[in-house]
Amino acid sequence: MKTIALELPVDGLPLDACIPGNFADEARFILALKLFEQGRISSGKAGKLCNQSRVEFLMAVGKAGVPVVDLSAEEMIDEFAP
Repeated sequence: MKTIALELPVDGLPLDACIPGNFADEARFILALKLFEQGRISSGKAGKLCNQSRVEFLMAVGKAGVPVVDLSAEEMIDEFAP
């Protein structure tokens, strides 16, 4: 599997005392969340990016306050009309 290493200046991160041990996992999730929110990757790819299943990722998306679907009013009517 190909990977990308990202170097970040420590000065731009929260104080060392505030960085949790799972900071890399959190950063991967935030990146996946933003790319998903922008419609640049699917929920499945986003889940893979942060080592979660698609369902786990979608549950976390909801908890983060990001809509899981982005439908217009017309699309909502079409989707849920009897």
